[in-house]
Amino acid sequence: MEIKLASECTNNQNKGEGLLKAAWWIAVIIFLSKVAGFLRDIVVANYYGASIVSDAYFFAYQIPALVIVILGGVGGPFHSATVAVFSKLVKDFSKKPEAEVKKLFNTFETFSILLFLILSLLCFFFPRQIMSVIINNPDTPELLNLAAYHLKIMSPMLVMGSVLGLYYGILVTYKHFLLPNISPSMVSFGIIIVLLIAKGDHNGFYLALGTTIGCFMQLIVQSPAVRHLGYGFRPSFDFLKNKNFNELLELLFPAFLSSTIGQLGVYVDMFFSSGLKEGAWTAFGFANRIFQFPTGLLLSAILVPLFPLFSRLVAQKDFDGVRHYFTKGVGSLIFAGSYLMILIFIVRTDAIRIALERGAFNSEATLMVSEILFFISLSIIPYVFRDSATRLFYSFNDSKTPFYVAMGCILLKVILNSLLVKPLGINGIALSTTLITAFNGLTLAFLLRKKISIGYRKLLRTVVKILIASLLAFLAGDAFSVLWDKFVGYSLVLGIVKISVITILTLIIYLVASVILKIEYLKDLKDKIEAKWKKA
Repeated sequence: MEIKLASECTNNQNKGEGLLKAAWWIAVIIFLSKVAGFLRDIVVANYYGASIVSDAYFFAYQIPALVIVILGGVGGPFHSATVAVFSKLVKDFSKKPEAEVKKLFNTFETFSILLFLILSLLCFFFPRQIMSVIINNPDTPELLNLAAYHLKIMSPMLVMGSVLGLYYGILVTYKHFLLPNISPSMVSFGIIIVLLIAKGDHNGFYLALGTTIGCFMQLIVQSPAVRHLGYGFRPSFDFLKNKNFNELLELLFPAFLSSTIGQLGVYVDMFFSSGLKEGAWTAFGFANRIFQFPTGLLLSAILVPLFPLFSRLVAQKDFDGVRHYFTKGVGSLIFAGSYLMILIFIVRTDAIRIALERGAFNSEATLMVSEILFFISLSIIPYVFRDSATRLFYSFNDSKTPFYVAMGCILLKVILNSLLVKPLGINGIALSTTLITAFNGLTLAFLLRKKISIGYRKLLRTVVKILIASLLAFLAGDAFSVLWDKFVGYSLVLGIVKISVITILTLIIYLVASVILKIEYLKDLKDKIEAKWKKA
């Protein structure tokens, strides 16, 4: 299946229609991938709950996750740098790549494999030493031992992740949005299949093994599509004389460092959480993934097709087009994200109880995840703006600015964690994350003005209207939730009914308030739905 963006057309309206069409398909694809991740979490929670074994796994997983999700994932530096460079080098996307483009591909893949093979070997032979830097709890040697054991099993993922990032970039450059967005579900399927067969275990071996097998499946799914485009791998060691490779590295390494700095924030959180009660880091991970389910869906659906468009518009010096699509993309994200935020506030505890509270996952774990999710969800608006602004900086071939901002955020995060963890526990880390995201987004917004005049006043007025509509929907939904708990009570079926009713009620109020307040993004959505209805 091939999903194409009509960005080759010179007409801006055709560009927008192609963009929205691609965004719709990507949203569906990513939703299915997110569902697979959700099912994975249900299975993991059932067998391991929020325990020292699950804590150890999630501590260890953050090392290969740096490559698989952050560096090599969709939107990561490998993907972003590949799109930025190859979209300018490839002259005709309907034909096989020229020799110069193939050589760049092979040189970059060879370089990536060699670099991450070294890191993979270090993780395999020195897992305990690596995990001891992150885990700050000498009173629980079992946690460190289990984490080192899991890291050793997952060490091959570092090599696979670096190659996946390049493949993602190539496929997105050619407007193939299906595989880059659906193949990450292979990791989830790997975990689910292995755990259902093994029925769990006492030390998490099958959890780590399933993760590694799933990553390999992800690579196997991507490879044929990349080869079909004409990018068969042939080792190339032309690291010094290849001008295009040097240009790619100039963009890649600051972005690489910027993403690493971002992941360093996670390691800071791990360091502070390792001294907290058993299951705290697992609960944080579950809450963060629940948060990422809708927000990740929104970001990928809008930003994945937007980023190549940004790069081409910047190359053409069409700054009016850049400004139009940036504000439209950010505004749409904030409009949808604000509703998601208030919905999470209201139904989070019931939703977690229905989804995860079974097997080894008890009511105490539900409460931990619910409290953490509340603080993390406060970051939705700055979160979507930060990621949008970062992609726009990359389109200007500027990855240094997001890097310096992220570096400052790490220093601030250490300070905030030090202040908040003692009185709030794991919730302090969640609140710190939200405050850091807000600081990052505001700083990028200020610095972006040096590149292009965005017109924040108009966007800010719209955001205020969105927040008013969100508040009205929240007050109504929360009041209904309180009355339901008082007069109806809880059961699995009643919990599902309650969430469904609240979702419908708050959505109606949110949309009606948006119409009254004349929020423009609702009109865009209405026009598109009417257009599709007439075509049907």
